[in-house]
Amino acid sequence: MNALLFDLAFFVTVPFWALMIFAPTWSWTHRIISSPWIVLPPLGVWAVLGIPRLPELWALFTTPTVEKLTEFAADGAGITLIWAQVIAWDLFIGRWMYLESRRLGIHPLIMGPLLVLAILLSPIGLPVFLVLRARTRA
Repeated sequence: MNALLFDLAFFVTVPFWALMIFAPTWSWTHRIISSPWIVLPPLGVWAVLGIPRLPELWALFTTPTVEKLTEFAADGAGITLIWAQVIAWDLFIGRWMYLESRRLGIHPLIMGPLLVLAILLSPIGLPVFLVLRARTRA
């Protein structure tokens, strides 16, 4: 079950990423991506596993330690919860990058690879986009 939910957390975001990368100028893409609710599918996966474990999660994240987090992540449900949260956050960041790029007129051929980078390594993709954004605005 955990493996299925782990995969599902990513696959429910694929249509949104595909729209932003492969159909960035289509009017429906902008309409769909403009909604912050697009992050609900991976958060739904999180909720399936996370709501029953809220007391445990609360204890873990109000007094975090490397040891406790390592133990939590070693469990299939635990790592799936973390994964679903990361995927939702990456989509939210990608959504913002897409909307900003459209507002600033950044060419889709530049944004496509940046959005792929945001999917794979958002800690690199976001700062690269922020530099591009600052240069575009200047």
